[in-house]
Amino acid sequence: MTSEGAGGDGGGDGSGGVRGGRGRGGRGRGGRGRGGGGAAGHGGRSPGGPPGPEVPSGPRGWRQATERALYGPGGFYLRERPASHFRTSVHASPLFADAVAELLVRVDRALGRPADLALVDVGAGRGELLTGVLAAVPPALGARLRPYAVERAARPGGLDPRIVWRCELPAPEEGLRGLLFANEWLDNIPVDVAETDPRGTPRLVLAGPDGRETLGGPVTGPDAEWLRRWWPADSGPGTRAEIGRPRDGAWARAVRALESGLAVAADYAHTRASRPPRGTLTGFRAGREGPPVPDGSCDITAHVALDACAEAGRRTVAERDAREGASRGARPAAADGGREPGPGARRESGGEAEHDSRREGGHKDRRETARGSGPPSSGAPVLLTQREALRALGVSGGRPPLALASHDPAAYVRALSRAGEAAELTDPAGLGAFGWLLQPVGIALPADLTAGEAESTAGRRP
Repeated sequence: MTSEGAGGDGGGDGSGGVRGGRGRGGRGRGGRGRGGGGAAGHGGRSPGGPPGPEVPSGPRGWRQATERALYGPGGFYLRERPASHFRTSVHASPLFADAVAELLVRVDRALGRPADLALVDVGAGRGELLTGVLAAVPPALGARLRPYAVERAARPGGLDPRIVWRCELPAPEEGLRGLLFANEWLDNIPVDVAETDPRGTPRLVLAGPDGRETLGGPVTGPDAEWLRRWWPADSGPGTRAEIGRPRDGAWARAVRALESGLAVAADYAHTRASRPPRGTLTGFRAGREGPPVPDGSCDITAHVALDACAEAGRRTVAERDAREGASRGARPAAADGGREPGPGARRESGGEAEHDSRREGGHKDRRETARGSGPPSSGAPVLLTQREALRALGVSGGRPPLALASHDPAAYVRALSRAGEAAELTDPAGLGAFGWLLQPVGIALPADLTAGEAESTAGRRP
C-alpha cells in the first residue's frame, strides 16, 4: 500500500485469505480477504525489516494514530508481509489482471492509440497487477505501454524492468495518457472517526496505543461540513461515521495525475443511502478480523464513501476543463454544476468506442452516477459494482458446457477452474460487491462499459 507520500494516504494490493466478518459493505469485508499465504502485497517489506513503530504516549484521533501505525517508522506496511494478513482480487485469480488489461485496451481505443500509453497502478504492492497486465495485453499495445507502480515501500527484486517504481503519483505536468487503477487503495487512507454524543453532537473519537477509545471534542470546520453533506448524524446517540475527506483529496490528486484517460478506484464502499450506523473501522491480523489497534501489529482499514470521492473527482475534472476553456477564450463550465451521486441516479453513457465482442450481458445489480447536468461529458464519473464491471469486461462465472468434458476433459477442467475463479471475483456477497469508481478524464467513458444500463434500471430500482 501507499500512503500520502505516494499520492494518497494508504492502499494497494495484498495477498492472503479473503477478508470476512463485520459485514463490510455487505461483503463481510467479504472478499478482500484476510488470510495467510501467497506473495506479499500492499508494499510490505519482507520479514527482518525495521523494528515495530514507536508507540505514541497518549490518545489521538484515528487518522493520526492509523497513519503512524501503518506508515510511520517500522509501521505495518513497511515492516510486515501483508500477504500473511490478507489478499485482494489481484491474488484471487489472474482473471482480474486480464480484465484490467481488457479495460486498458478499451481506454487505448478511446484515446486513439497514443504512441505512449500509461498504466498507473496506485498502491502497487509488489507489482502483481502490473505483472499480470503486462502478460495479458496484445504485443502491439505492450510495445507502447509505460507501466508505473506508485508505492511507498521499496521496489521488490525480480520485477519487470519496464515498470517504473515511484513513491509519488505522477505530476500533472508529465502529461500521462492512459489508465490509472487503484485497487483497494482508498480504504487504507487513514480517516478520523466521529461518534454522536447524547446531545446529538458528533465528537472526535480518540484512540490510545492499545486501541481503547475515548470521546474528544466536537468535530468542527471542514470535517464537520463533510459529515453534514455526506454522513449526517441522523440515527441518534452512539452512531459513528468515518470522515472521508482525506480520501476525497487523495482521489482528486490521483485524477489530476492523468492528462487524459480513465481513473478507476476499486474498493469496499458505501454511499449515502447505505451508510453503516456504527461505521466500518476494523483491524486484520494473521488472516483474522479483530479490533483495530494502532500499534503497528495489524492492518487498520475502513470502507470508502465512494460517492463523496466521485464528487471530488468530478469537481477536479470540471475545474481543469474550466481553466482550459478560459485559456482558450471559451465559456468555462461550472465546477459545481453536478449533483451529488445518489441511489437511482441515471448514468449518461457516451463516446464512440466500439463494443467488445467479449462483453457479457446480463442485468445490473446496482449503478449510480455522479454527473453534471446537460449532455454527456468527460467529467461524469460512474459507480458500478465489481460484478457489473467485470462482467462488462468479459469475466463470467458461467460453467463450461458439459459436452466439453467428454470431448476434451483437460480443457473442461481448466474452464471449470476459471469459472470458479470468475464466480469468486463476481460474487455479489463477496468481491463482486466491491465498488468501482470510474472517472473519465478528457474522454467519454467507453460505451461498452455502460451499454446495458437502460435495461438494468427499468422497473428494477427506485
